[in-house]
Amino acid sequence: MYIYVWLCRRGSINRPPTPDVEEDQIQDKQLTLQEIINIKLIESGEKERLKELLRERLIECGWRDEMKALCRAFAKKKGRDNVTVDDLVQLITPKGRASIPDSVKAELLQRIRSFLSSAAI
Repeated sequence: MYIYVWLCRRGSINRPPTPDVEEDQIQDKQLTLQEIINIKLIESGEKERLKELLRERLIECGWRDEMKALCRAFAKKKGRDNVTVDDLVQLITPKGRASIPDSVKAELLQRIRSFLSSAAI
């Protein structure tokens, strides 16, 4: 349980810090399977390895360059000073998710399944 509390209190650049939670509230809450898997991935360091693998594969297949080109074209069309990060995220998120190659998805899924088997979850 201590690890769960520690993970909840850690700040992130992607989300605001989680408010402090009383120990009693944590004990009352049953962890979901997704939360348990996420904790195991973080503890083992596998989550970082998977993220690095994903970065490498997306660069290798040209996905990153495609997304960069989309952003540049959008900025050029709209005007460099009139584009916000939120505009770019809104533009490329659906296209980016849809254009990830199936082979990359399959490789990541296989690595996750392999981890789950070895971790006996």
